[in-house]
Amino acid sequence: MTESNPLLRDDEFVAYSEIRPEHVLPAVRARIARYRERIETLVADVGQHRFDRLMLAWEECEDALNRCFAPVGHLHGVCDTPELRAVYGEAIELLTDFGSEIGQHAGLCAAVRAIRAQPDFERLPAPARKLVEDALLDFRLAGVDLPAPQQRRHRAIETELSRLATEFEQAVLDATEAWTLDLAEGDARLAGLPDSALGLLRQAAREAAVEGLRITLHAPVYQALMMHAQDRALRELVYTAYQTRASDQGPHAGRFDNSGRIERILALRFEAAQLLGFPNAAEESLATKMAQTPQRVLQFLHQLAARAKPVAEREIAELSAFARERLGIATLQPWDLAYASEKLRIERYALSEEELKPYFPLERVMAGLYALTERVFGVKLVERGGVDLWHRDARCFDLVDARGEAFAVVFLDLFARTGKRGGAWMDVARSRKRIGVLQRPMAFLTCNFAPPSAEQPSLLTHDDVLTLFHEFGHGLHHLLTEIDYPSLAGIEGVEWDAVELPSQFLENFGWHRETLDLIAAHWRSGAALPESLFQRMLAARHFQAGLFLVRQLEFALFDFRLHLDYDPARGGRVLETLAAVREEVAVLPPPPWQRFANSFTHVFAGGYGAGYYSYLWAEVLSADAFSRFEAEGILNVDTGRAFRAEVLAVGGSRPALESFVAFRGREPDPAALLRSYGLAA
Repeated sequence: MTESNPLLRDDEFVAYSEIRPEHVLPAVRARIARYRERIETLVADVGQHRFDRLMLAWEECEDALNRCFAPVGHLHGVCDTPELRAVYGEAIELLTDFGSEIGQHAGLCAAVRAIRAQPDFERLPAPARKLVEDALLDFRLAGVDLPAPQQRRHRAIETELSRLATEFEQAVLDATEAWTLDLAEGDARLAGLPDSALGLLRQAAREAAVEGLRITLHAPVYQALMMHAQDRALRELVYTAYQTRASDQGPHAGRFDNSGRIERILALRFEAAQLLGFPNAAEESLATKMAQTPQRVLQFLHQLAARAKPVAEREIAELSAFARERLGIATLQPWDLAYASEKLRIERYALSEEELKPYFPLERVMAGLYALTERVFGVKLVERGGVDLWHRDARCFDLVDARGEAFAVVFLDLFARTGKRGGAWMDVARSRKRIGVLQRPMAFLTCNFAPPSAEQPSLLTHDDVLTLFHEFGHGLHHLLTEIDYPSLAGIEGVEWDAVELPSQFLENFGWHRETLDLIAAHWRSGAALPESLFQRMLAARHFQAGLFLVRQLEFALFDFRLHLDYDPARGGRVLETLAAVREEVAVLPPPPWQRFANSFTHVFAGGYGAGYYSYLWAEVLSADAFSRFEAEGILNVDTGRAFRAEVLAVGGSRPALESFVAFRGREPDPAALLRSYGLAA
C-alpha cells in the first residue's frame, strides 16, 4: 500500500501526477491509525513522560499526518475536480474528528502536564517550553476538561464546522465559474478595455472553445472590467454577478446560496465557545491572539475609523463631483467606483495602471524579487527542474544559503485558471523539523495573475506586484525559520493577529526606487521605470487611502461584531450587523441586494473568523518594523540580517511582541499605521 500510494511515501518531493482521488482516504486513515497507535504507546509508558521522548514523538506523528494531507489540500485549491472534492470533504471530517480526539485525550494531556510540572522544566530551552505551553492551551480549547457528553458535542461541532467551511468555499468557486458572458469581437460594450484585458477575454473564449470573447468572474477579468469598461450597464451587470455570488440574489439566486451555511457556522461557533466557558466566539478567538480582549480590538478599530472616515468622506465627495462633471455620472454607484477612480487618478497624477503594467512583466518582477531576497536576507532562489508538479504553470525553487546549501523549497503557481480558487495565498507544504535528520521547509505560493497571451507576457499591475510581495513575505517567514519543532516553525504557533507582519512588511519594498530598479523593466525595450513615472507613482501612493481603509474597517468590524454580539435567540443577523457597521464606516453604501458576506471565505472558510482585524493590527507592526529600513537603508544587509534573525527565524517559538521588540528595540508605535497611509497629519 505504502509504495503504491504516493501520499504515503516519505520521499522529499511528492509525485503529483500519480495522486488520484482514490489515494486520499486510505492514506489519511493509515496515517491516523499509526498516529493513534503511537500516542497510546507513549501515554502508557508512564515513566517516560519527558520532553525529549513524548513531545518530540508527538511532533513526529503530527508532522507525518500533515505531510500526507498537505498535497491534497493544495490540489483542492488549485486543480479542483468533482472526484477530488468528494474525497477531500470526507478526509477533512476525518482529520477534524481525529484532531478533536487528540485534543480531548485525557492521558496525553496528563502526560504533558506532568512534563510541565517537572522541577527541571524551566531549564528547558525557551522554544521547548513554548511547545509545552501551547499544547496545554490547545487541550483547553479542545475541551479536554469538559464532561464526556459536552466533549462529544464539542467534537461533533468541530467536525460539522469543517464540513461547512469546505462547502462554503466550494460554493464560491462554483458560483464564480458558473457565470460567463460571451461577446463578439468588436462589441461596442467593450469600449475602453485595454489590449491586455481584451487578451484575457480572448483567451477565456479559446479555453472554453467559443467564438469571440468571454467575460468571466475571475479576478483579473473582473478588475479590468470594473476599472476600464466605459459601458456603465456592462459594469453594473458584472458587478451584480460578482457581488451576489453564492447568495439568494443575482443571476444565480439560490443556486449556490451560502446564507444557511453562514447562519449555521455562527451558531456552532457560539455554541462551541460557550461549551469552553467563553461568552462568545470572539472571546475564544482572542485566547490565541495578541489583542487578548474584545475591548482592545474594538478600541483599535474605532480609533482608526475616526481618523479614516473623514478622509474617505472627502475622497468620495471629490470622486462624485468628478464623475458628475467629467464623466456624466449623475449619481456615483459602487460599479462606477473603480472606473471613476482610475479616470481621476489619470487626471490628477497622469498615472494609470495600464501605463505601469508594461514595466512589470512577471518574469522580470520575479527575478528582481529573488535579487532583493539575496541582497537583504542572504538567500538565493535557484529553479529546480525535473520535479513532478500538478500543472504546467507550476514551478519549483530551492532556497540556497551563503554556503551554497539548499535549505528550503518554494512552489509557485501564479496564473488564474478554471478549477482554481480565487485570491492569493501561501500555504505550508512541509514544515522544518530536526528530530534526527533535518526536514527542509517547503511552501506553496499561489496567486491568480493574468496569464501570458499570444501577444504579450503576463503583465502585472502594481497592486499585483504588492500582492506577490505579500505572499512571498509569508513564504519567507515559513522558509527562513530556524526552529526545529514543526508546531513552532515558520508561521506555525505565531499569534494569528501577528502572522501578517512579514507579509505586509515585504509589501513596503515595492514602493522604493532601489527595489523598483530590480523588479521593473519595460517588457519590450528593457528600459527602466522612468523617474517621472516613479514620482507620479509616489504622488499617487496615498490616493484614496481613506476609502481603502474604511473598506478594511468594514470587513474587520463586521466579522468581529458577528462573533462578539451573536445571540442564539436572534440568529446571525448578518444583514443587520453589516448595515450597522456600514452606518459607522462606509461612505458609499452598496445596494441592499449586495451579498459580499456570502463569498467572504477568509471568515467562513479560511481561519479568520473573529480575526479579520488581524490585517490592520499586524500592519501597525509591519509599518513600524519597515521604518527601521527606511532609516538605515532599504537594502541594508545588517538590518535585513536582524529582521531575519529576530522575526523570520524564530517563528512561533516566542510571543510575537517579544520578536518585534527584539528587532525594533521598543514596543510598536500605533501611529506607524497612519503614517503608512499618509493619514498621520
